[in-house]
Amino acid sequence: QVQLVESGGGLVQPGGSLRLSCAASGFTLDYYVIGWFRQAPGKEREGVSCISSSEGPYYADSVKGRFTISRDNAKNTVYLQMNTLKPEDTGVYYCAARPFTTIQEVCLNGDAQYWGQGTQVTVSS
Repeated sequence: QVQLVESGGGLVQPGGSLRLSCAASGFTLDYYVIGWFRQAPGKEREGVSCISSSEGPYYADSVKGRFTISRDNAKNTVYLQMNTLKPEDTGVYYCAARPFTTIQEVCLNGDAQYWGQGTQVTVSS
């Protein structure tokens, strides 16, 4: 059974940091594009960052230079390190996965096969 489980969300002050984890089970990351998405209240879901074994990582313009995506194949886990957080980073963060595809398809088109349940990130003073 394929499952993605996010963790690491929480409440943080502006300028703070969080590290999100996406633990995958039921498949290995080797042939998958894994992406992080977020959805703020009243806004559409957006692709934040994606990673695959065959392409360089993708970052949305709004997070470039602040967020870093990485993967640990031994732990079958993808991470999103979020630094210098801003109130506009607030939202529910989801990880998603799709095999044998491209970062563009997943991160820009939102075409993922599996989705996690999401973890809340709130940036507020």
